[in-house]
Amino acid sequence: MDTGLQQMLDQHSARELLRLVVVGSVDDGKSTLIGRLLYECDGLFEDQISAVRKASAKRAAAAAAVPSQVLAQGLKAAAGADEEELDFSLFTDGLRAEREQGITIDVAYRYLSTPRRKVIVADTPGHIQYTRNMATGASTADAAVILVDARLGVLPQTRRHAYIASLLGIPYLAVVVNKMDLTGFDRDAFERIGTELVDFAHALGFEGVRLFPVSASRGDNITRPSARTPWHEGGTLLAWLESLPHQRRQDDAPFRFPVQYVLRPHQDYRGLAGQIASGTVRVGDEIQVHPSGRRTRVAGIDTFDGPLEEAASPASVTLRLADEVDASRGDMLAHVAQPPLSLHQLDAMLVWFGEQPLDCSRRYLVKQASRTAPAHIERVLWRKELADLSEQPAESLSLNDIGRVRVVCRRPLLTDTYRDNRRTGAFIVIDALTHDTVGAGMVLGPVEDSARGDVAASLVTQPERRGRLGQPGAIVLLPATPDAGSRAFQLERRLFDLGWHVATAPGDVEVALALAAAGLVALVHSDTPQTRRALREEARDAGAAWLELEASEDLEQHLGQILTLREAAR
Repeated sequence: MDTGLQQMLDQHSARELLRLVVVGSVDDGKSTLIGRLLYECDGLFEDQISAVRKASAKRAAAAAAVPSQVLAQGLKAAAGADEEELDFSLFTDGLRAEREQGITIDVAYRYLSTPRRKVIVADTPGHIQYTRNMATGASTADAAVILVDARLGVLPQTRRHAYIASLLGIPYLAVVVNKMDLTGFDRDAFERIGTELVDFAHALGFEGVRLFPVSASRGDNITRPSARTPWHEGGTLLAWLESLPHQRRQDDAPFRFPVQYVLRPHQDYRGLAGQIASGTVRVGDEIQVHPSGRRTRVAGIDTFDGPLEEAASPASVTLRLADEVDASRGDMLAHVAQPPLSLHQLDAMLVWFGEQPLDCSRRYLVKQASRTAPAHIERVLWRKELADLSEQPAESLSLNDIGRVRVVCRRPLLTDTYRDNRRTGAFIVIDALTHDTVGAGMVLGPVEDSARGDVAASLVTQPERRGRLGQPGAIVLLPATPDAGSRAFQLERRLFDLGWHVATAPGDVEVALALAAAGLVALVHSDTPQTRRALREEARDAGAAWLELEASEDLEQHLGQILTLREAAR
């Protein structure tokens, strides 16, 4: 390889990575600002610029309702268009619906380089109905730029985006008052808006806040100081991005490896595949599988490009373990000295995205890392009032509300607090019926309330129940056959006649777990793969005795399999 080219590549790879999110209310100029940054930092190809010139000419001609021959002349002259004639928002709004409506709908990621940094910029939508997309784009950011239209001032959606950015742990914020050219670069308007939003941002706890008067369409104070704002001494937005301190990356945090898949291509190979959420792992490290607590060592780290001696976040790898320990999707590997939290009940902040209000009596699914658990929101502690940041009593959350909640999961979440680990401390809430994503949450920690009676552990131990009842509590899953329901009732009758404490739980995971915890044998039948899989996972997590019957038409064979439970417990 050419020495000069290699040197250029080495310099590029040595630049620090900065993840930036641009937020704000609708039509505040977010896409235009990013397009301007890309244009002035040479982050665009010539064909992109040419295409946007033509599209800008088309849009300008359509807006002026000019005759078609004039439009043709405009397209012909587009190649020599001045940069101020470009519609910079078209560099980021890639969806047809976005270009037609002149709005941003989905998150768009763009890449640019500065002398010091590689920057990944997330352009997020401002419309209130796309708040979930904004939260997605901001979830990995190191810094945020929040735009305010100089004519309109601070809007409710502006405050909402700033608050969500603070919840997501973004430490640095640039307040950009855009469209200053439309106010004649009015210093008083700028300072009034800036003071209001900077005070709001400081109240939210941002580490650093800077203020910039800009015109994204004209380029004022973005990469070059503007002669139209001689009273502004805060430099340019690009200089601020260059000056931000280096961010602590996830590879500095404790090792967390959520298992996504178990690879078993042949009998001589078994590996756990997934993406390292945080930290570093090396061959020979002693690790612990959660929630089982079993310990083992890393025997090998495999990738598509070959084996490694060491891997760090965010690498996707397959770990081979020294022992045949039980681990499957949803489990988490961690170093023995730095285990994750294992929480059935957690205190969390929740941003609600659902069209229907949060219903505390309804069942939801909580997905955190690779683990999914049935759950319900036990209680809404308060709802944040964005106008004054007060905490208002609430029994529910509506669309785009933000509040503090208590979540109760049937399976423990293997997590960290969001403050300590953004990758493992975040979760989403899914409607169990529609499978729509209805909320995004950040784990604050375990529920701390000693007055809650249902948190206390039972004073009756499982060995005491087994001794009193003469049998172990267990879950028995029948084969998924058309006559499984009638077979369950036949087995219930026979076992009851033999003196067993037994009950049927047709397809109800929660009831089956409760029966087994009380010392009964729960006979479960379901032909739904999701229910059968959930039952296997939750029984394993709960440590319940488990038996899955083999397919057979012989009732006596099934009865004999169940009777072995009592023998095994002795």
